[in-house]
Amino acid sequence: MPESRFEFTAGNTPDAPRSDRPDLLHALAADLRRLDYTLDGVVRLLGPSASAALNRDQVIPAALAVDRAVGEDAAAGPLAAVVRLWLLAEPQEKATLDAALPEIRTEGLVELGLVRPVPGSGLLAARADLRPYGWDKNDDGSGGAELWVASDLAAHQQEGVLRHDHVLGIGQASTTLVQTTIRRHTARALDLGTGCGIQSFHLLHHCEHVTATDISERALAFTRFNILLNAEALSVDPDRLAGRVSLRLGSLLEPVAGEEFDLVVSNPPFVITPRRAGEDAADQFTYRDGGLPGDDIVASLVAGLPAVLAPGGTAQMLGNWEVAAGTEWQERPQSWVKPGTDAWFIQREQVSPEQYAETWLQDASEGRDRQHYRDAYAAYLADFASRDVEGIGFGMVWLRRPAAVSAGGPEPVLRRFEEITYPIEQPVGPHLGAAVERCDWLAANTLEDTHLLVAGDVTEERHQRPGAEHPGVILLRQGAGLRRTNLLSTELAGFVSACDGDLTAGQIAGALEALLGAGGPAGGAPSFRERLLADVGNLVRDGFLLPAGT
Repeated sequence: MPESRFEFTAGNTPDAPRSDRPDLLHALAADLRRLDYTLDGVVRLLGPSASAALNRDQVIPAALAVDRAVGEDAAAGPLAAVVRLWLLAEPQEKATLDAALPEIRTEGLVELGLVRPVPGSGLLAARADLRPYGWDKNDDGSGGAELWVASDLAAHQQEGVLRHDHVLGIGQASTTLVQTTIRRHTARALDLGTGCGIQSFHLLHHCEHVTATDISERALAFTRFNILLNAEALSVDPDRLAGRVSLRLGSLLEPVAGEEFDLVVSNPPFVITPRRAGEDAADQFTYRDGGLPGDDIVASLVAGLPAVLAPGGTAQMLGNWEVAAGTEWQERPQSWVKPGTDAWFIQREQVSPEQYAETWLQDASEGRDRQHYRDAYAAYLADFASRDVEGIGFGMVWLRRPAAVSAGGPEPVLRRFEEITYPIEQPVGPHLGAAVERCDWLAANTLEDTHLLVAGDVTEERHQRPGAEHPGVILLRQGAGLRRTNLLSTELAGFVSACDGDLTAGQIAGALEALLGAGGPAGGAPSFRERLLADVGNLVRDGFLLPAGT
């Protein structure tokens, strides 16, 4: 197969770390491993409180903790120097770094583009952020990883507004997508809008081949550097990178047109940004701004992603959507989903135009110039007002191409739009996967002959007025996953209480029908039994009740 015109193979991109020096990458990894420059190692140095503050981009507690640790134990000096250099962005003496990183030394760091000399001072400053990243092993001892991730210095690590081709590091959105993704072994996966490669690292642990795309050459350069720096932990052969990873330069789905993937994940540049006459790509923050007006970039991906999914393939992404005055939030997302596509949108929050503007102006440090901040804020409000937008939603999107298409066209098994703004269990990906499996089970089975059990995390609450003979409110609550609460009718509560696996759902429904003296349907309306089993199906779908043996 001829090489794609989108293929990115450069190992020496201007203003990005070099990945064409395997000897230096190997030396750097050996030095960092020996120093215990890991998530746990940094927490041990700083302490839990200062580490948590650093995760909120607050560097002062970490700086104080480093000083204290070195004062108490001189042996902490080498790790402290690396933490100061890359996490706190404090320039360091050449001799200090040479002692801390004896294999690569400062000459190697300069060669890789990770540090630069500070003119006239004899110090070296970070050119990039390089920090530990990883995740725990599974219960069976498989899957964990300890990595290092390079990205551009963040706003709290440097002065001035971020460069427009800024390569974002590990942020809340990227970790949210990591936690949301349903993990399963697949042959081919796509990381659309890879940034510094966070999603690809996880995909490489359960996918045979990963294609990572981005519109930014610098982003792909960072991803290539990160994958090769962590080649051993990611099971990648540096000499045969193409065997497991393909890096593509291009916009949205253009670099993979005509291809199909079993899984697509994307944290796209979904931030809604005012468009200006005469602007070009150089005026946009490429890590967050896709260059389209309003929420068009999310709309185009929701509509277009099914075309690159293999039969049964799924896509998961994050996104923003506009909510016009007088409408429900789900109206726009519903209009984007093509017929026959399974879709599940979960809105996690909705903010006002003012809150939205404040968030993203602060994100790029655009508040440091008062007049610029005023003009940019006004542009956001005018842009939203031009489309009568009163709110902006943020949430998670799951899409699936049906595995088989009937003669009359595919009927979606799952088409759901819901709002969940309270805290949920993380990672939520396994719970989302289980929910999809339950929807598939309901589509293929009938409840009548099914034995049901109450899920192990479910509890019941009953509330009644003092002196009342019966409860006025009966609730089922989940302690895990999406932590839903369901309001039960008296008959549905009676049904749930009988779900111990002995009787089938049909038998329980029949017993309740006889006990309550419920009559048959009237005027074509559903019968008591039909209504009850429909409600039971919803409890199965949401995981309150489970088929015995599943």
